[in-house]
Amino acid sequence: MLVIEANKIQKNYFKDLCCYRELFYFFAWRDILVRYKQAVFGILWALIRPLLNMGIFAFLFGKIAHFPSDNIPYPLFVLAGLLPWQLFSNSVNEGCLSLLNNAQLISKVYFPRMIIPVAQIIVHFIDFFISLALLFLLGILWGTLSWHTLLALPFFIILTGMLCIGTSLLLSALTMQYRDIRFLVPFFVQFGLFISPVGYGSFIIQTSLKWLFFLNPLVGIIDGFRWAFFGISHPDILYTVSFSVLITLGVLLSGFYFFRKIERTFADKM
Repeated sequence: MLVIEANKIQKNYFKDLCCYRELFYFFAWRDILVRYKQAVFGILWALIRPLLNMGIFAFLFGKIAHFPSDNIPYPLFVLAGLLPWQLFSNSVNEGCLSLLNNAQLISKVYFPRMIIPVAQIIVHFIDFFISLALLFLLGILWGTLSWHTLLALPFFIILTGMLCIGTSLLLSALTMQYRDIRFLVPFFVQFGLFISPVGYGSFIIQTSLKWLFFLNPLVGIIDGFRWAFFGISHPDILYTVSFSVLITLGVLLSGFYFFRKIERTFADKM
């Protein structure tokens, strides 16, 4: 007798994620090869891009605008903010299109579709850790590292990863539903650069409406990175980090729920 269980995939989903874990490595390795294929500098782009951005931001905000950096060399101050921002922005931009770019696989073979947007984040984490090593090196050379707060760095790295996963799941699923999303995401990511304290410190925001600024989860994450590396603190850092933790958890849970809700319709929307 054949028994059909309508919700079998749902019940076994986490088990399937574990069983198909090799696909994480396959998709990640494939994306790494595609990213640096025929690139003259290869993996060195993971260092070149943040260095170029660091120089531009340090010149605009440090030399021209003269924003304060709490006695930290402005290039290092900017780089500590750039690393989580670039990890997030790259993950979101590519995660949004990840399902569409793998449409042929989705329509022909079963595997947990969640693997696709999550696997591409692994690629950006590789770039992130290479850039992180650069920040460590520059911090040692400048003598600005705060060794007693560095123990908190893994927490903020994990928090950034959770935000990347939740946002990528949400946007990749939305893009499958509404193809216009792929045109809007780059605009909002570009706008997000200016409302995130990448080239400046969140402590310069002095207004009664600054709580609206704190609703951006990257504010607390960037504040946390700078505190972990340099010991930079300000009266509102507890609030910014708390907001980031709560909002990131909300984004992760809602992204997972929405993705699972419409995942079974992906093949029909190709």
